[in-house]
Amino acid sequence: MLAVRLIQMIEDHAEALTEGLIKDLRNNPRTPHYHHLTFAEIHYRTYSVYRNLSRWVSERNEELIAANYADLAIHRYKEGVPLEEIVFALISTKNHLYAYIQSSGLMDSAMELHQERELRRLIGNFFDKAYFYTVSAYEHQAALDNPGRAMKAAA
Repeated sequence: MLAVRLIQMIEDHAEALTEGLIKDLRNNPRTPHYHHLTFAEIHYRTYSVYRNLSRWVSERNEELIAANYADLAIHRYKEGVPLEEIVFALISTKNHLYAYIQSSGLMDSAMELHQERELRRLIGNFFDKAYFYTVSAYEHQAALDNPGRAMKAAA
């Protein structure tokens, strides 16, 4: 099955995907706080997404996604990284993945294109959950640190 082969290729090339994304995040004007994070810190999070993609996509374990991205959000919040930069980094992670899938050269038939679309749908669903849990945890942490701000926002 092509989707399985694509996921395996992504996992096999996780290091190259990670390095390309880190380079982009460290040079992109939309992610200035990422310019100051260590290579190791950015690498850890990004590599785990690419290297464990089959687990993320096939298990569909929402609690695991929630826990991982809540942890990411709280960690980045405490580092002072604005929420919009975190979301942009997640979007960039997904876009690097999509670009890799597109350039992999495995799509030759209509069936393979259908399987690629299905893989994109599964990946998109995973990232949608990642965005949601990241934003939710970040805002929750901000409300805990600034209770007056949370009350004003709710009004």
